[in-house]
Amino acid sequence: MPDYGVTDDPEGLLPWSWAEKRLAATRNFWLITANADGRPHSMPVWGVWMPDRQRWGGGFGASARKVRNMKENDQAVVTNDNSVEAISIEGRVVPVTGEAAEPLVEAWADKYFEETGQDREGTMAFMRESTMWELIPERAFGMIETPEDFSSAATRWTWS
Repeated sequence: MPDYGVTDDPEGLLPWSWAEKRLAATRNFWLITANADGRPHSMPVWGVWMPDRQRWGGGFGASARKVRNMKENDQAVVTNDNSVEAISIEGRVVPVTGEAAEPLVEAWADKYFEETGQDREGTMAFMRESTMWELIPERAFGMIETPEDFSSAATRWTWS
């Protein structure tokens, strides 16, 4: 990224563990979707990074604009809510149901059940009634947006 003063030198690049730590700690993510015509939609959502699956997931109302968009266009972006230590993950979204959704249900309940006002089992039941989606990463970007760190720490990760 020479236009931004970012060096090609790999010294100082951020390890993926740096990103995963921040993804796990993020309460509110930004989910960006687009409809079939490319009209973008961005909303803050609850979600979970599942390191063992290398996927991000969330549950949404069936009639939500983001769900309608994801049904039309499987490309999406999810970001953490920190613009100084930022992570942006681009990838393909897929609906998950039944047994395939249980890792997401459990991870989401572990993270948010205290905030829902329900016990863990009640939160899991709520999630199972949602339309659940997972984002399969294709590429991610991490950066520390400070003058002293940006040009040496802006990092890109890719999945095949």
